[in-house]
Amino acid sequence: MTSVRITFLGTGAGNCIHRAHTAIVLDWENGPRILIDASSGNSVLRNAAMMGMVSSEFNKILASHHHSDHIGGLPHIQGQRFLLDPHGEPLEVYCSEETAHGIRDLFDATSITHSTTEDSLVSRDGVTLAKWCPVQVQESIDLGSRVKASSFSVDHIKGAIGWRIERDGLSVVFSGDTRFSSEVVNASQEADILIHEALSIESEKESTYRRGHSTALDAARVARMGGVKQLVMTHIDTTYHSSSGLLVKEAAEYYEGPISVAHDLFRINVAS
Repeated sequence: MTSVRITFLGTGAGNCIHRAHTAIVLDWENGPRILIDASSGNSVLRNAAMMGMVSSEFNKILASHHHSDHIGGLPHIQGQRFLLDPHGEPLEVYCSEETAHGIRDLFDATSITHSTTEDSLVSRDGVTLAKWCPVQVQESIDLGSRVKASSFSVDHIKGAIGWRIERDGLSVVFSGDTRFSSEVVNASQEADILIHEALSIESEKESTYRRGHSTALDAARVARMGGVKQLVMTHIDTTYHSSSGLLVKEAAEYYEGPISVAHDLFRINVAS
């Protein structure tokens, strides 16, 4: 038997005025702490502190794509890690090739005392502070303590991916930003929990798809077709911040399992 505690540090869509941007922490029992996406600004630092976490404990990050609401917090996380532990291990960010380029450009644009190479951030003394590690779709990554992660393609922008993280038969799937996608369905098969974006409801489907996102019904379709055990919706837009019941109501029309809508500082435990 194994378990994972999932903490949502940010659950808002890019334009949401009520929530921090996407960042999710997976704490595996007697295992690693994994951060999925890095939000923007100092949101990870602030909300992590409220939940008893510090940035020096974030050593491995799984990034979904290079939009600023998903990787914009990286320089702040890395900077705080360096202040807390100047001699610590480099931050490792796993991502697609396209996202790796975006991360390097981000550090180039924001770093004052450090410089970048093709795949890393380096101090003036030549010490590697962070590494971005491009992965291939479905490539298995060993995150330690038997925790494995693999990425899958999604329908958002070039290089956007989702993640399936698992250990000893317990699996967590994160859709990243995406329209409804059969790739997400395939990656979600028999998952213990599916974390799927839900920007709107079906009445706004056309505009939602134009923005490269999903409706609550789309999330429910993936959950049902994947046979997942529970669905958590995230990446919530301003309209549904205080009306998340509409998302749940729509999802429940298609998926019969447990459904919830995450909010900032929402925490859930999953066990197998």
